[in-house]
Amino acid sequence: MTTMRFLPVNLNAVLVELEDLPQTLALLASLRAEPIAGIEELVPAARTLLITFRPAAIAADELARQVGARSLDASEARSERRIEIPVRYDGEDLAEVAGLLGITPDEVVRRHTGSDYTVAFTGFAPGFAYLSGGDPSLNVPRRKVPRTRIPAGAVGLAGSFSGVYPQASPGGWQILGITDAPMWDLSRETPALLQPGDTVRFVDVTALPVSKAAPSVPAIQTPCAFAAATPGGCALEIRAPGLQSLLQDGGRHGQAKQGVSASGAMDRRSLQAANRLVGNASDTACIEVAYGGFQLACRGDAVVAVTGAEGSVTLTRADGARWPLPRYQPVALAEGDVLALGEPTAGIRSYIAVRGGFDIAPVLGSLSSDTLARVGPAALAARDVLPVRAVSAGALVGEPEAPPAGLPTVHDEVVLDIVIGPRTDWFTPDAVELLCAQAWTVTPQSNRVGIRLAGEQALQRANHAELPSEGTARGSIQVPASGQPVLFLADHPLTGGYPVIASVATHHLDRAGQIPVNARVRFRPMAQ
Repeated sequence: MTTMRFLPVNLNAVLVELEDLPQTLALLASLRAEPIAGIEELVPAARTLLITFRPAAIAADELARQVGARSLDASEARSERRIEIPVRYDGEDLAEVAGLLGITPDEVVRRHTGSDYTVAFTGFAPGFAYLSGGDPSLNVPRRKVPRTRIPAGAVGLAGSFSGVYPQASPGGWQILGITDAPMWDLSRETPALLQPGDTVRFVDVTALPVSKAAPSVPAIQTPCAFAAATPGGCALEIRAPGLQSLLQDGGRHGQAKQGVSASGAMDRRSLQAANRLVGNASDTACIEVAYGGFQLACRGDAVVAVTGAEGSVTLTRADGARWPLPRYQPVALAEGDVLALGEPTAGIRSYIAVRGGFDIAPVLGSLSSDTLARVGPAALAARDVLPVRAVSAGALVGEPEAPPAGLPTVHDEVVLDIVIGPRTDWFTPDAVELLCAQAWTVTPQSNRVGIRLAGEQALQRANHAELPSEGTARGSIQVPASGQPVLFLADHPLTGGYPVIASVATHHLDRAGQIPVNARVRFRPMAQ
């Protein structure tokens, strides 16, 4: 009899642990063929299925009951596609892999090219496919020390899986060679070359000249999203982008099959409030400004609102007159007006909405800029011009709102509620206690991918085995070998290979997105 373990991830997510990959894919096939109302996203991995759901539509215990009743006899429909990937087998780890297996490098290549693979699931990065099958002897551990940069097109092994890195990134897979075949290309109707169910065969082209092995094509292509404003229309011109300014909306949902996570605004409530104030749909794209030093000029007439972090907002008219503006209320801008945001005094991210939204082509259905995956519009730069959609005369704007109280500052000890699990049992009891007993400092290496934390004492693991890659959710607190946690935020990878000890509760994720560098964080476990 099959046993499913339901492990808590967050208030809106659960990890289903199964016995092996075939069972995982069978459950995935069943849930795709007959969906359960309330499930929003499914992220399969080697032995787990991460299920994100809407608690208002289905309770966690009812979800577990319905999922647990599913038969695991189903199978994912196999694709008719067969894809050959040319590889130059000159990778940095080819000799080391041969040594681990007790065979020659030539024999490693022969075995790697001698069998078909199947795309089991995707994750880690857009277009990154986990390939199962192949020669069963090619089962090697990840590198003990991951490399800080692996080039695009690198072909590697990890455990029983093969894979190809779509873009340059850090990674711990054992690299056998490199291919010039693009795994991810936004000019294609389906950007990811490899889709679940596809058959893949690696072909050795080491002896061929590079020009004949495969055309060299950039692995990641992000088209320019900005264009000139329509004559007579309104636009916002970026005068100074500050530290980092991005377009962000409600997120890029439903793209997990291509290895793409949702991304979206770091502080969703502030995004929604800004849009509410100018009369837009709540998930319309805004400008997300990290810290201060931001300026824009209005071309034409517009209505904007600024929400999020506390800090000065200044309006300078074309005639030089200058005065402060309040946040959390709609403001009319005229031709030549310049809006400036100063350094925040609390929180770190501000949101600027414009009535009508931006008239810019979405990427995979969203204007969100995913900084890890490099999907979506590029970061805003000086002289970028963002055209604004026209709105009908008399369109309503919202009433002024009270700013949120208690935004984090660098002087605060910020308390975040957490849900314990799913991999708490991989840590010592003392580590679980220490997670909540000591304060953690936010390091300068923090960004939209996650908050890197430093504590006086590192978290110790009880299980030092290699965790098979599994889905990760926004809010997950992943613990790498250093024992210093990383709190995943909006641009986190879809899957990860380090155990997650707990997750920041959904109601505190917006707060987490406003925590400044050098602030101290303390975790508070929720009753279960």
